[in-house]
Amino acid sequence: MKSEFSIAIKQLAAEKNLPPEIVYQAMEAALVSAYKKDTDLGGNVAVRIDRDSGDHHVYLERTVVQEVGDDKIEIGLPEARKRKPDVMPGDVLQDEVHPSQAGRIAAQTAKQVVLQRLREAEREMVFEEFSNREGDIVSGVVQRAEGNHLVIDLGKTEAIFPAAEQVRNEHYRVGQRLKLYLLEVHRSIRGPQLVLSRTHKNLLRRLFELEVPEIYRGVVEIKSIAREAGFRSKVAVAARQEGVDPVGSCVGLRGIRIQNIVNELNGERIDVIQWDTDPARFVGNALSPAQVLQVKISEEDNTASVVVPDRQLSLAIGKEGQNARLAAKLTGWRIDIKPESAMQEVLAAAPAAPKPRARATSAATADAPSHAEPVQPWQEVIEGAEKAAAEQVAAEAPLAEADAPAAGPRIRFAEEVATKEAPAKKKKSKRAEKAERESDAESKAKKTPKRARRLAVADEDEDLSVDTDYSWDSGGTNGDGEEDA
Repeated sequence: MKSEFSIAIKQLAAEKNLPPEIVYQAMEAALVSAYKKDTDLGGNVAVRIDRDSGDHHVYLERTVVQEVGDDKIEIGLPEARKRKPDVMPGDVLQDEVHPSQAGRIAAQTAKQVVLQRLREAEREMVFEEFSNREGDIVSGVVQRAEGNHLVIDLGKTEAIFPAAEQVRNEHYRVGQRLKLYLLEVHRSIRGPQLVLSRTHKNLLRRLFELEVPEIYRGVVEIKSIAREAGFRSKVAVAARQEGVDPVGSCVGLRGIRIQNIVNELNGERIDVIQWDTDPARFVGNALSPAQVLQVKISEEDNTASVVVPDRQLSLAIGKEGQNARLAAKLTGWRIDIKPESAMQEVLAAAPAAPKPRARATSAATADAPSHAEPVQPWQEVIEGAEKAAAEQVAAEAPLAEADAPAAGPRIRFAEEVATKEAPAKKKKSKRAEKAERESDAESKAKKTPKRARRLAVADEDEDLSVDTDYSWDSGGTNGDGEEDA
């Protein structure tokens, strides 16, 4: 049957949430202090408490040595072998003693030792428990404010919520329950020190793991997070399993999952985007909800040049550059955003590439420098005609071509080109010449007056040259002396 002492120890262990063995060890250490203080026992005193009956026994421990220096803590080897034949130097022999009952002062000392040992045991238990939960979410109640810091009650212990880890646009009150990120756990003079945070980006990661089962099971992976606490966050997600929509899994049916996270963060806006292995696509997705027309990646300076429509420019940059800043943190690229109109102006202002010119060159022009002036539009108009008649022109004027200046194109006019490029006349047959003369005579007959038209009659079988230039005098006769009809 258990004694009242054993029942009291078990009850104390349950209240302190400690193992009973730790409480027994604390009681044994307290009794050792009490007996040393109130009795004449010296040396190494040990107390053992029977776990069933609750009775305690006091022992005096001495170490076996060859030569005794202090008989209170040491015992000689011959004497020790009389009591225990197989004892060896360095072994410890325990002799049970029966000291007198301790007084009031000894009992008070024992009480203080028990409380101190229990507090140390509690601190060690708290440290072991929360050190394993570092980087996880804990739930606590705001207990009090100490300056700019808040003290959060976590149930078993208290934690510090510093001002640097508080969200600027959140207002906390005593008794408010919060979910916080356990940032750090370390030992201190006053016990384990716990530091909490509401601004850390991993708080958002843990909230997603709580609300989205696919993330908790590893089907959907969170690749990166960019957060400005209290205002806006961006989360890049990717699916590890085919057929799974990572963005839809995080948003949930009618947005219920993402809405729970937003409510926990007091209305902080969260953008869930699709992660992509292609940096250009990833940067374009990161600038959501703005539309992106073109993305160029420069790995040398780690820059992504983005072109957006003019009406989407302010949306892509965001308020005070927030959207672009978060996208740069999320992707790890330096993002340069330009409107579409500016890019079009740049392209329009860029000079056109010079076209190659196909023209005959002489010995002087062959040695000319390669940085010739670009062909102008008015030069290209006559360039085709020059190419067609290049050989003939070179044959007719070899000296002029050789003396021509090599630097810069030469201006040629239409009259000059027409004169030099006139095709050589072919020798006509008599029939063709006869037909041509008849057509010329008909055209001249139509234009001359009736008096001159009668003189233009010629025999069809003879070749005549008729002069149709006449002068008229006042006597009524023509140049040949014939009377005017």
